[in-house]
Amino acid sequence: MAFCSKCGSAVSEGVSFCRVCGSPASTTGAQATPPVPPIPAGAAGASLSSNVAAALSYLVGFITGIIFLVVEPYRRDTFVRFHAFQSIAFGIVVVILQIILHMFLSIGFLSFGFLFAIFGLMSFVIWLAIFVFWIFLMYKAYNNETYMIPILGEWASKQAAK
Repeated sequence: MAFCSKCGSAVSEGVSFCRVCGSPASTTGAQATPPVPPIPAGAAGASLSSNVAAALSYLVGFITGIIFLVVEPYRRDTFVRFHAFQSIAFGIVVVILQIILHMFLSIGFLSFGFLFAIFGLMSFVIWLAIFVFWIFLMYKAYNNETYMIPILGEWASKQAAK
């Protein structure tokens, strides 16, 4: 039995085209054994490009930043290291801000009413701004740009250079 030289499927004798991929079947192109299929992109051993890894370092706050600092191909890439350190610092600042906002929100809750509504609205606006800025940081990293958050970016740059 002959096999298609392009996709490796079985080709019947006297057929002019492969029934699977449609490539022309010829007696010179047919093989006696099926070819080894190529390894698909994204399979084991394949790695992400540095811009995708940098963007993903912001995905789950500081957790993915730590992961990309430990994983072997990325811990030597200064672009990925910078974004990983910046995502760690940004995540820590967001957690501290969350604690402070919850304290103000609980004070507003204890005052019953007006302060609770003001602190709740203020909290929503702040979290919306943080979410938009988080998406912005991922976008900049994906476009191979090094956007430095004013104080955190300088620290991340020093850490990535080590």
